[in-house]
Amino acid sequence: MDYQSLGFKCGLEIHQQLDTNKLFCNCQSFFEENKVDYEIKRKLKASAGELGDVDIAALHETLKNKAFIYQVNRETACLIELDDEPIHELNKEALKVVLQVAMVLNAKIIDELQVMRKVVVDGSNVSGFQRSALVAVNGFLDTSKGRVGIETICIEEESAKKIKEDEKTVTYNLSRLGIPLIEIATDASIKDPEHAKEVAEQLGMILRSTGKVKRGIGTIRQDVNVSIKGHPRVELKGFQDLRSIPKVIEQEIKRQQENIKNKKLHHEVRKVNPDFTSTFLRPMPGSSRMYPETDLVPIKISKNLLSEIKIPELITEKAVNIEKKYNLSPQMSREILKLNIPFDYYAEKYKLNPSIIAEILVEIPKELKARFNINTEKLTKDNFEFIFENLQSKKINREAAKDVLKELAEGKHIDLNNFKQIDNKEIEEKLKEIISKNKGAHFSALMGEAMKIFRGKSDGKTISDLLKKLVKN
Repeated sequence: MDYQSLGFKCGLEIHQQLDTNKLFCNCQSFFEENKVDYEIKRKLKASAGELGDVDIAALHETLKNKAFIYQVNRETACLIELDDEPIHELNKEALKVVLQVAMVLNAKIIDELQVMRKVVVDGSNVSGFQRSALVAVNGFLDTSKGRVGIETICIEEESAKKIKEDEKTVTYNLSRLGIPLIEIATDASIKDPEHAKEVAEQLGMILRSTGKVKRGIGTIRQDVNVSIKGHPRVELKGFQDLRSIPKVIEQEIKRQQENIKNKKLHHEVRKVNPDFTSTFLRPMPGSSRMYPETDLVPIKISKNLLSEIKIPELITEKAVNIEKKYNLSPQMSREILKLNIPFDYYAEKYKLNPSIIAEILVEIPKELKARFNINTEKLTKDNFEFIFENLQSKKINREAAKDVLKELAEGKHIDLNNFKQIDNKEIEEKLKEIISKNKGAHFSALMGEAMKIFRGKSDGKTISDLLKKLVKN
């Protein structure tokens, strides 16, 4: 497609959970769906904003006339989540993370934060509104296709998680409600669908570089705003996998082209489906949904506070440093950082080749998962230290490390006698027996038989060299 001639406009909104306590109370910010101490039931209705208007999106939800059931875990939700107590001061640790990101994105930080209430009556906020504060504006991000503007950076509270829904009720769990979020909104200068994916990846990398964001499914969400000439802006919600962004945008462009032909133009929010299409969710909200928070005074961003903010080293920079320091491939260096592996710790503690350390920490777990469907997430720091200690003391070799790690992941008791190294003389005697029993066999077949016996007890190169010598003779 010729996106320029289409009048293509596209911007992103990134919502990332921060790894701190909740935004307006001291409750822990982890999601616990299985523990429910009690439930409450409420109904919500749309209220007028500061200018007396009722937001169309809020009214759309109110007309559904559904009751909301809230599951409460006392460890992760208090009276603030239940809207039965005024909010406390804004979480300073979370604010500092947002300020870090604002500095990396070259944004102008606001002198004074005014927390606002944004009307939300789909039940995801018990109070009927979400709290949000503008932190910085007018930043930018340099990309392979030019500079993309960062219009706004906000700090806000996460919504409750929907558990189930029927015709009359929606059930939410309050563990997630109030977790701090950073919201980053770009301008509409994204050039094409692949460029949108690149921008999302770069922003995600910057967020992870702070070391203070949550990881895993549902902790980051991307919304994409798309329009072409002659069609109003449409907001697409529900991206979990960045790889789907180009395909969804392409589908949306085709849909908008059909809408223009059929004169069916709608300014709306749509939900992304697994097949990359989208379905109507609600009308596009307007400005009447916002009004000031009355339970919190404005927050001044002082010079002292800004002086405490340290700009983080970006993951891309860290990867280059690891690559150079340990002579690893760029891909391996990125994998180490992606998996949040403390590579410096292992490399300094154990006198082993860094490439072997990287193989055991990254490649072998991936292979065990792919080949044997083993849950390698069960492997602990102690498991890896056990491998490295025995490699360093030469109680096991590199070949045996994989088998030992497999048994550790399966929860088996490890008997190192099963992996005891044997000397070359004993290997030669066994190889002679294999050759005698398999006269005329190809070298690869002999090698296969040898590895059945010696796997984990000697390395493949030693066995191969000895076998070649015996076959030649």
